[in-house]
Amino acid sequence: MDRKLTLRLDAGVIDEAKVYAEENHMSLSRLVEILLRKCVSSGFYSIENLPISDWVGIVAEGAVTYEAGRKSRKDLKDEYFNSKK
Repeated sequence: MDRKLTLRLDAGVIDEAKVYAEENHMSLSRLVEILLRKCVSSGFYSIENLPISDWVGIVAEGAVTYEAGRKSRKDLKDEYFNSKK
């Protein structure tokens, strides 16, 4: 069963992804579905292990890097309580 999902992405990435999807004879929705299915079905335990950067490199302008840092307990607590205001 298909469900609708609304995403907000950089306009340039969307345009490039549409071209990529069209060249591969699929809709942008199906392309995103394929990528998400790979993420959740391949047993990746953290975002740093995802091969998504390979795909992003195809549709993005220039090199792509992902930087993730661990937040301290205090930062997480502050973020949580600030979101409840």
